[in-house]
Amino acid sequence: MTTGIDTDATGAADVSATTGATPQPSSGDGERLRRWRMVLGADSAESTGCTLTGRDAAMDGALTALYEGGGRSGGRGGSGRSAGLGASAPSVARWLGDIRTYFPTSVVQVMQRDAIDRLGLSALLLEPEMLEAVEADVHLVGTLLSLNKAMPETTKETARAVVRKVVDKLERKLSTRTRATLTGALDRSAKVTRPRHHDIDWDRTIRANLKNYLTLPGEEGAGTIVPERLIGYGRAAQSVKKDVILCIDQSGSMAASVVYASVFGAVLASMRALRTRLVVFDTAVVDLTDQLDDPVDVLFGTQLGGGTDINRALAYCQSRITRPADTVVVLISDLYEGGIRNEMLKRVAAMKASGVQFVTLLALSDEGAPAYDRDHAAALSALGAPAFACTPDLFPDVMAAAIEKRPLPIPDKETHQ
Repeated sequence: MTTGIDTDATGAADVSATTGATPQPSSGDGERLRRWRMVLGADSAESTGCTLTGRDAAMDGALTALYEGGGRSGGRGGSGRSAGLGASAPSVARWLGDIRTYFPTSVVQVMQRDAIDRLGLSALLLEPEMLEAVEADVHLVGTLLSLNKAMPETTKETARAVVRKVVDKLERKLSTRTRATLTGALDRSAKVTRPRHHDIDWDRTIRANLKNYLTLPGEEGAGTIVPERLIGYGRAAQSVKKDVILCIDQSGSMAASVVYASVFGAVLASMRALRTRLVVFDTAVVDLTDQLDDPVDVLFGTQLGGGTDINRALAYCQSRITRPADTVVVLISDLYEGGIRNEMLKRVAAMKASGVQFVTLLALSDEGAPAYDRDHAAALSALGAPAFACTPDLFPDVMAAAIEKRPLPIPDKETHQ
C-alpha cells in the first residue's frame, strides 16, 4: 500500500492512504465535531462521526429527554424520536438532579422553564419533593403563583420557602441601591432657601446664581459668583415627603413583573420618607398595602391570570390620592385593557393635570421586549406619560426622576410609544 504525504500551510503533515481511507480528524476538528454533535442531537451521530461517552453522553441524555422527548415538534434533532421525561415524578426528579450536575445555574433555570412549557410539568410542582429539587428563580415563582389556588396545603409551606428564597435574594440585590438613589432624590426634591452650611446644595445654588457672576479686577479670567439665593437639601427622613402608588397588572403575562414589583414595594415601604401603597388588579382590584412588610405575603395575595380592567384599578388609585403634587403613580401593565379605554385615558389625564407624576411600565423584568397594546401606549404617550419596559436595575433611576419631576430615563426611545 502506497502512502501520499501532503503538508499544509502550517507545516503539519497530513497522511492518508491512497486506497481511499478517510483521514483522521485533528484534535481541533474533533472538538468542533463533538460540539456540533452536542448541539444537533442524536440524529447527527452518523453525519458527524462522533460518539459521545462519559459526561458528554450524560449531558446529551438530559438534553434529549427535554428537547426530543415529545412536547413540541422540531426539537434538537427534529426527528420523531421520543426519549422524554414521562409523567412520573421519579424520572423528573432524576432529570432535575442531572441538569444541576452538568449545567450552570443560568442554563438549569432555562431548561426548567422549557420543561414546564414543552412537557406540561406544572402539575408536578404541586408535589413538595419536586419543589425541593428545582432551581428557584423569578420565573419559577411566577409559575408557583399561577398554581397557588390549586396547590394542596401539604405543598404550600414548601412553595412559600421556595418563593422566600428568591425574594430574599432579590431584596438583598436591589434594596441598597434603591434606598440610596431614592434618598438622594428625596433630599434634592425637598429644597429649602435658608439652609445650614452642611445642607447647602452647591450645584443648584451655583446654577441659580450664575447671573450674579462678577469678574475680579487685576486677574484676567478670574471671577466669583455672589450667592444671592442659597438652595439646600431638606431633611427627608423627618417626615413623609412623597406618596407612591404601585398599580400592578396581575394577568398571567405579567408574572415576573409582579414578583419584582412586590419586592420593590417592600423596599419603598421601608423608607420613612415615602408613603407606599401597592394595588394589584385583574378585573377586580385588591389593595395589599397592609402586607408590604413581607413581599412573600404580597405575592401569595395575588392571583395571576384572568382579565384586565385598568380603568377600574386607576379609579381606585385616584380615590386614594390626597396630595397630587407629591404623588407618583406607577402603572405596571401590558395595557391590554378589558375595561373602558376612554375612561382610562381620562383618568390618566386628570391625574397628570392635578400634578401627579404618572409612570407607565410595560414590564418590570429582564425578559426583553414585552408584548403590549401599542395603541394604548401611543395614547398615553400623547398625554405625556410615555410607556416603556424597565429592567429592575433601572427602576430606582426611574423612580428618582419621577420624584424630582425630571424627564424619565427611558431606556430605548426607538421602541417605546
